[in-house]
Amino acid sequence: MTDARPRRSALYVPAANARALEKIPGIDADVVLVDLEDAVAPAAKEGARSTALAAIRRGLGRAEVVLRVNGAGTPWGAADLAAAATSGADAVLLPKVEGAESVREAERMLVAAGAPASLALWAMIETPAGVLRAAEVAAATPRLACLVAGTSDLVKDLRARHTPGRMEVLVSLSLVVLAARASGLAALDGVHLDLSDDAGFEAACRQGRDLGFDGKTLIHPRTVDAANAAFTPSEEEMERARRIIEAHAVAEAEGKGVVVVDGRLVESLHVAEARRVVALSAAIAARRG
Repeated sequence: MTDARPRRSALYVPAANARALEKIPGIDADVVLVDLEDAVAPAAKEGARSTALAAIRRGLGRAEVVLRVNGAGTPWGAADLAAAATSGADAVLLPKVEGAESVREAERMLVAAGAPASLALWAMIETPAGVLRAAEVAAATPRLACLVAGTSDLVKDLRARHTPGRMEVLVSLSLVVLAARASGLAALDGVHLDLSDDAGFEAACRQGRDLGFDGKTLIHPRTVDAANAAFTPSEEEMERARRIIEAHAVAEAEGKGVVVVDGRLVESLHVAEARRVVALSAAIAARRG
């Protein structure tokens, strides 16, 4: 099952930007995505790798640290994986994943380079082929922990247009969530590109949460607080979750399988979700502490 670790906000940080990396401990993002791929120019790739490794080893605060490497077949992919294996990162994010074998090959390379068993793999689903094979990707290896939607590349490949309601990617986003949940993985929504559109960003966060995502990938620190707020269970949700757990426990003790809470029928499936909400809220509170 997916763990209760908060992943409400996942901030991309260019690996070549040493100053930005230095500021990370002061930013309240749940996840830091140190990016060796799209955010780094080809001529800067080697230097960016060294900068990223130094920053990770120095420490990036309380955030879960994920290193996005360059893809297989690029001049930097193999060296990125070799470096990531013993980097101290929590996970390695593979870009443009389109099948299970590419995940397993990356895992073999990491293991050969000395990766510990605790180093997780994450996979970006950002192409039409990746979306159509998302379930296959999600089941590739037990080391895989998260699917990340890459909506910018996906919209380009679909020859679609970005719309406020994201109708152009809704089917794809749902397929990513379905694949992740079927294999017990976390799932993160794609980025919102317009930094001047606060209302649109908040709407996209709400939509992502409604679709089932655990959090949202971000391109600027100023959006971290809004993402955290959107994906944090509200007090009302927490109270309802507690009432569901308590009422169902009483019903079970009386030999009943179902109970009515706030006018709604509650079964064991609702209790499981209520417990997830409580566990997530506790994990968020512990992180704040």
